[in-house]
Formats: sequence, structure tokens, C-alpha cells
Amino acid sequence: MTGHTQNEITINAPLDLVWNMTNDVASWPQLFSEYASAEILSQEGNRTTFRLTMHPDDNGKVWSWVSEREPDRDALMVRARRVETGPFAYMNIVWRYETVLEGTRMVWTQDFAMKPDAPVDDAWMTNNINRNSKVQMALIRDRIEQAARERRPAPVLSD
Repeated sequence: MTGHTQNEITINAPLDLVWNMTNDVASWPQLFSEYASAEILSQEGNRTTFRLTMHPDDNGKVWSWVSEREPDRDALMVRARRVETGPFAYMNIVWRYETVLEGTRMVWTQDFAMKPDAPVDDAWMTNNINRNSKVQMALIRDRIEQAARERRPAPVLSD
């Protein structure tokens, strides 16, 4: 068995703002609640290699890993994968963006498999990713919508 998730959210903000904020990996600790830090290790062309470090879990364990991310602005898509896979045999993520009437739809698709000796199996991780993606996407939506409101010009009031 392998794991597969797909989650989406619509953000009431222009595509450019959503794209720019969600692809600024260095600022992810301000966008996601789960990351304590995001360290850019290298950039080659469009590809960014970075280390994500999470806040300590309930047992005090700090999880960290290295990933690569390659955005394609013309296709409105980002492909990412874990380089340091940890308990995963592999983890690939595709982010897709689409302009919709309400703003911007963002879709995350994750394909993965857990290693045989991982502490959890594919089904457990699928449920965990689905639950956490909804939380993180809602937080990202709220933060980007707040940024969009702050960028809008104030209405002109006439006498």
C-alpha cells in the first residue's frame, strides 16, 4: 500500500499574493503553525533545497528534514520531494494553484510510502496528513486573506 492525499482550499486573495506568500519558504514559520524554522540550504535555478524543523511534539521530540521544491509559475504548479526521507520511503508533493471566482484555489497532493520499520503505517500517515493539511490550509488562508486586506487601498469617502 502507498499513501495518497489531496486537500484544497479557496483563498479570497489574488493569485500573485497567494503564489508569492506560499512560495517564500524562508517565511514558512510565519505562515504555518507547525514549523519552528525553515533554513534555505541552496538555490539552483528555480529549485530550492531547504531544511524544515518542527516545533517539539507532545513527547518533546523535534522533527527535521531536508526537502527540494521547484515552482513552475507558468504552469501554476510546484513539485516538491523530501531529500532526507526519515520514516518515509519517499514523499512527493504537488501544489497546484488556480484562479477562481472567489480568489485562488490551492490544492496539495501528496504521494508517499512509509518505510517498513516506520513507527506508523501508510493508512495512519494518510489520516494524519489529511487532518493536519486542513488545519494548516485554513491557517494559511486566514493569514493570506489578512495580508490581502492590509494591501487593499482604503475606500475613499466623500462628503
